[in-house]
Amino acid sequence: MSLRFNYRTVSPSTFKAMMEMEKYISGRFADKVLYELLKIRVSQINGCSYCLDMHAKDLLKLGDYADHILQLALWREVPLFTEKERAMLELAEAVTRISEQGVPTDLYNRVREHFSEEEYVDLIMAVNVINSWNRIAIATGMYPGIF
Repeated sequence: MSLRFNYRTVSPSTFKAMMEMEKYISGRFADKVLYELLKIRVSQINGCSYCLDMHAKDLLKLGDYADHILQLALWREVPLFTEKERAMLELAEAVTRISEQGVPTDLYNRVREHFSEEEYVDLIMAVNVINSWNRIAIATGMYPGIF
């Protein structure tokens, strides 16, 4: 493994723009556990080891969530996750894999049982932001511990 280049130094304005978006969207989430679960699940789907490592560690700083991290890839199979978390995770997967089936109406309705319209927008934006981070990290060769 080797870093192709450090995009942060090559294009500081890009890094700054991404950090502004991250700062904005993270401030929209009162439930930091939910936000970290979203980022971990999307990073799992995208295969981003750098982001997966970072956000798993961030979640562990919030409490004893080791089981959540270990079982997140199979969240549908275990009773550990709340209905609200399940709705969010399903939406995060659908938006990350948007070309496969879009966001079906029944999923939208399940998510809306737990989230307002404004929170729904926040969820979509959070998925978009972590997808962007994942794509930057993967495309530039980032891996856990690189920085």
